[in-house]
Amino acid sequence: MHEFVTYADGTLVVFSDIRKKDNGEEYIRVSFERPTEEGFDTVVFELPSYKIVEKDGHYTDDEVAIFKTVVERGAGYFFDVARGGGIQNS
Repeated sequence: MHEFVTYADGTLVVFSDIRKKDNGEEYIRVSFERPTEEGFDTVVFELPSYKIVEKDGHYTDDEVAIFKTVVERGAGYFFDVARGGGIQNS
C-alpha cells in the first residue's frame, strides 16, 4: 500500500499496487480509514470503476462524496505511482 495523505480528522488515505482480476482487468483499491474508539471508519473504492467495494463505520454521505471526488481526480496519479513501483520511484 502507498500512503497518499492524512487528513486533519485522522483519515488516512492509501492505495494499492495494481492488481489483476481473473479476466486480466487491472484495478487499484483506494482506502480511506479513520481510527475511532470502536475500531475504524472505512471506505474503499476500486478504480477504474470508482465503485465502493467496502464501507464500514460512520463516514457521512458528504464525506464519502468528497472521497469519491478525490478518487476521481487522483485516478491517473494512483495508476502512475502504482505502475512506477511507488512514490519514491515516481
